[in-house]
Amino acid sequence: MSAHGATAEATHQPGSKKLFMWVWFWLLILTGVETFLAYLRLEPHLMLTLLIGLSLIKAALIVAYFMHLRFEKIGLFLIIVPSLVFCLTMILIFVFPDSLRIAQLSGLGH
Repeated sequence: MSAHGATAEATHQPGSKKLFMWVWFWLLILTGVETFLAYLRLEPHLMLTLLIGLSLIKAALIVAYFMHLRFEKIGLFLIIVPSLVFCLTMILIFVFPDSLRIAQLSGLGH
């Protein structure tokens, strides 16, 4: 093994069992909060904002700790941001036409 490989391993430890249990615990808590929010009668905009925000936090935790990209800042960014853009684009493609149709049927659209 080269000297460069030895220093890279020393600085990028994969993590301890305790660390992974804490991350798993927080993922479980966030999932519970998302489930609890599903039963509340919140405005759709607020609900979607909260759920997308919590999902981004969960995705970042999973990618950073379980995919071992915690020290790869650019890798973490390149996974999270395109995924967010893709999800928002899919929401707009599938939800926006239906919202226009419903607005026209209810008389809100002109």
